[in-house]
Amino acid sequence: METTKILIGYSIYLPIALFLTYYVSKTLFKNGKIFMLDIFKGREDIADATNRLFETGFYLLNIGFALMILQMNISENSYQELIERLSYKIGGFSIYLGIMLFFNLYFFFRGKRKAKEAQEEERLVFKA
Repeated sequence: METTKILIGYSIYLPIALFLTYYVSKTLFKNGKIFMLDIFKGREDIADATNRLFETGFYLLNIGFALMILQMNISENSYQELIERLSYKIGGFSIYLGIMLFFNLYFFFRGKRKAKEAQEEERLVFKA
């Protein structure tokens, strides 16, 4: 009976983890394109390519982590424990995704700041 509950847990956890990863990724990188265009001074081809690379890396890291923490042990063989384990796993994964989201935003803002600094340096060189 324990194996059945574990399989139920996997069949609930995996789709939710994959959907959360997909949703966060699409939201982040759809909106991140604006930052990339700013960083790369409107050069859309480089901005799109870099954004896709970030998106691919985001998928690999997050799906890999979701699979890495897949293991589920149920000692009491009850649905209550199954739900509690699932909530802990999904909640923990959601927190991890939030951290990854802010980590990517940090890189976007850092890139934007560096691009702005480079622009200011170019202005100073042309004025001199």
